[in-house]
Amino acid sequence: MTARTGTLGAGAPGTGRPLPGAPVPGAPAAPGRSVETEAARRITELETALGDPWDPANPYGHRAVLEADDRSELPDDSVRLLHRLGLAAEFVPERLGGRFERVDVLARMLRPVFRRDPSLGVGFGAGSFLAAVSVWAAGTEAQQRRTADLLLAGGRVAVAYRDLAHGNAFLRDEFCLSDEGGGLRLDGAKRVIVNAEHAAALVVFCRTDDRPGSRSHSAVLLERSGLPADRVRDLDRFPTVGLRGCSMSGLAFTDCPVPREALLGDWGDGVRLALSSFQLTRSVLPSMVLAGVDTALRTALRFALDRGVHGRPVLRNPQARVSLAGAFTDLLVSDALALTSTRAVHLYPEATGVYAAATKYLLPILLSDSVYDLSVLLGSNLYERSGAYGIFQKQVRDLPITSLGHSGTAACQSTVIPRLPVLAEHAWTVGGAPDPALFRLREDLPALDTTRLGPVGTEDPLLAELADLAAGSTAVAGAGEYREVLETLVRTLAAELHELRAAARSLAGRRRDDLADPRSYALVDRYALLLAAASALGVWRHQIGGPDPFLARPAWVVLALLRICRRLGLGLPGRPAPGAEGEVLDELLRRHHGGGTFDLYDDPTAAAPVG
Repeated sequence: MTARTGTLGAGAPGTGRPLPGAPVPGAPAAPGRSVETEAARRITELETALGDPWDPANPYGHRAVLEADDRSELPDDSVRLLHRLGLAAEFVPERLGGRFERVDVLARMLRPVFRRDPSLGVGFGAGSFLAAVSVWAAGTEAQQRRTADLLLAGGRVAVAYRDLAHGNAFLRDEFCLSDEGGGLRLDGAKRVIVNAEHAAALVVFCRTDDRPGSRSHSAVLLERSGLPADRVRDLDRFPTVGLRGCSMSGLAFTDCPVPREALLGDWGDGVRLALSSFQLTRSVLPSMVLAGVDTALRTALRFALDRGVHGRPVLRNPQARVSLAGAFTDLLVSDALALTSTRAVHLYPEATGVYAAATKYLLPILLSDSVYDLSVLLGSNLYERSGAYGIFQKQVRDLPITSLGHSGTAACQSTVIPRLPVLAEHAWTVGGAPDPALFRLREDLPALDTTRLGPVGTEDPLLAELADLAAGSTAVAGAGEYREVLETLVRTLAAELHELRAAARSLAGRRRDDLADPRSYALVDRYALLLAAASALGVWRHQIGGPDPFLARPAWVVLALLRICRRLGLGLPGRPAPGAEGEVLDELLRRHHGGGTFDLYDDPTAAAPVG
């Protein structure tokens, strides 16, 4: 097979300014380069090709995105560019001719797209990956190669999950697959499937047993061209407020024959396969989506610097400073949790089911609250649908739907709750600090082993990081002027973990149906916030002495922990570290003026430097 992976950077019209240190577009990889080096090269090339989004003449910029959104379409020029760049190769494993090796790298590769248009990110890229990951996990060699060839040639794949696991069905509809001796037959309908009308192939989760339980569903991989036209009907597009350019329609099957070789895995494997897939997708999608909040923050900051807030320069407005520094901090915390969740897939795969669910649960809350706080800075300009600030309201509309995605809040909570008493009993008081590679942004990782996905273990390396720091750390002791407040914050969070352990242990022995109550849901919230705190602490500790002086300084993690403690309702002084807010705001302005991203990586963007 000759794979057509494309070359990121090839064919770019050069509308964006070259980024500092950008490689020659289309240049071959240098021998011996690490995965991280190659990923940075591809990200830089993609960002350069997409160009400055604020340039109204850029065919891939905000103006074109907003015009396409008004038409409820994806921006055609951007779609064609991503095809020419071969971005779909990022979703295909390397052994099948693609470039997918690391989960955290995949998430970063889509961030330049999500920063410009979440509809494009979901419609062109993430939707196909959500479908294809089931094929990579359980497909035969023939199924995997056929799917890889389809994606590398520019085709799309869609997925229809079962109703319970999907968590976002507007109607309680699903597919049923029967085996009546004469062959497999597919019936049923589902109203909302991303890219249903554009997909060349479909991964469909179907009910195959009326009895409840984990063996009640199976999955099939179907090629649209091989299905009889009179047995498949396209349903009308489902209108949405956000992601308007992303096609969300449905399919109805009536006594449709399905070849036996279409089965993914074994009969009855559907639930297991979905849950295994979620261990990847529930952390990858939020990691991509947070790039849209980068754009929302950048837009609000541009507005505040240009026009001031309520008649005052933004830097002289205390509430504006709090909102901007807080939103930046929440974006860093969100990225820290996304980072550790995606890197844990390689290092601690048995722990990733609960981490991915917690990430998918918490990040939409943090990011939505941040965008709401930022919207206050824009005032009535929040409602602009065009011009320099029109992209903000699009991000406001898109975020709730991208956050819901293929697995809503209830589904994530139902994954975490049963694990809490197990982790409380076996993990939270034993074990030392986890592998530092869990927190290091650019360090290479072991190869992904999909056979270790699915089984659940009793490790919780993230909270082990918190416990280790609370037991005494040279990093905390060396935090300079922030030592006292950081010690207080770590002790406070460790005490919260102790209380959470007692509450979680009380759930042991209860039936699964009895766990769905407000008290259990509150425990999920507390647990997810502690994971976020541990992630931020781990990222900070393991950047000390590294190349990023801001991440190595304690100011941002102090502000992050203060905000997490307030969410947890823990009593702390009003402003115990006023200097931290100033340091964080200074870094935000530095990146804004220099064109760096607002996530952990501070990657160069194609946005022209400001000021």
